[in-house]
Amino acid sequence: METSRSDETRPAADPWPDYFADRGHAQARRVGAGVEGVVYALGAGRVAKVWAGRPPSELIRQVYADIAAHGLPFATPEILDVQEHQGVVVTYERELPGVPMRGDSAHEEYERELPVRHKNTLLAVLRGLASVPGTDAMRRLTVQGDDRPLWQGHDRFQDALAALVARAVARNGAVLAARVPDFDAGVRRTLNALRSLPDAPVTAIHGDLVPPNIHVDTAGRPAAVLDFGFCTTAGDPAFEAAVAAAVYDMYGPHAQEHTAELTRFFAQELGYSPAALTVCQAAYALTTYDLFGPDERDGHFRWCAEQLRRNRVFGPA
Repeated sequence: METSRSDETRPAADPWPDYFADRGHAQARRVGAGVEGVVYALGAGRVAKVWAGRPPSELIRQVYADIAAHGLPFATPEILDVQEHQGVVVTYERELPGVPMRGDSAHEEYERELPVRHKNTLLAVLRGLASVPGTDAMRRLTVQGDDRPLWQGHDRFQDALAALVARAVARNGAVLAARVPDFDAGVRRTLNALRSLPDAPVTAIHGDLVPPNIHVDTAGRPAAVLDFGFCTTAGDPAFEAAVAAAVYDMYGPHAQEHTAELTRFFAQELGYSPAALTVCQAAYALTTYDLFGPDERDGHFRWCAEQLRRNRVFGPA
C-alpha cells in the first residue's frame, strides 16, 4: 500500500482518527490511500494501515521481519502490531522515510533520456535485495492471483515459475491469445526457456519495484522500499532485475526504449544473462496479465500483451 501520496483531506465521516485518538494517538491524520486501504500517520515514527483489501497474513509479517533483520542500507516495512476493529484489520508499522523516486508513468510523462540517478537507485535496490537470502517464509508465500504457494512441489525457482506460468495461462489465456500472435507456441518456448535456466542463488524478491515503491532521500539515494506482497517470494535475483527493467516506465512514450536500456544496464552491471532477463519478462507478463482486468479494457492487460508481442524469447526464433 502506498504511503507517500499526500492526502490530508479526509471525509467528515471518517471514524479512524477518533479510533486512534482513543488509543493514545491524538495527532493521527490520514496521509495516503491505495487499493489495499488507507494509511494514517501516528507520530513517533509509526503509521497505521486500515485494510480494505486482503490484509497481511502472519506469513508476510514474518517475511517483513526476515528482510528487516538483514540490515539493508534502506528501510523496509515492519509490522509491529495487528488489531481488528469491527471486522476490519489494522496494522501498526514503522513509518518509512523518504519520498517516491518519481510518480507512476501512467500519470507522469518520463523524459527520453533515463536519469543516471534513477538507474543508480534501481541498481542499489537490486543489489541490496539480492543480498538477502531467501527464507522458508518467503518460499511459502502465494503470489497475487494464484491459489498455492509458489514453491509448493518444487525445489528450483525456475521450475516453480514455469508452473506458475502454466497455471496463469489456464485462467484467461484464451483472451490473451486473441491479442498475441502464435500464443500457444510462445508459451511453450517460454516454459522451455524457464526450465532450461541454470540454478541461481535464492534471494528475497520484491516483485513490484515500480518507481513509487522506492523512496529516496534528499541526495537521491534509496531510503526505503515498500509495498511488498504483489509478487514477493524467494527466487533468482535476475527475475527481480528483469521485472524492474520492464515496469520502471510502463506507459510513457519512451517505455520500450527505457525497458531495453535498463535490461542491458542490469545485465552488464549485475552479470545476468540478457536471455534470462528476457524470458523472465515474458514470464511476468504471462503471470500478471489478468490481475487487474481480464481483457483489453484494462491498461495492464494491454501492456502485458504488448510485452509478449515484442519479447524475443516468447516470439518466433
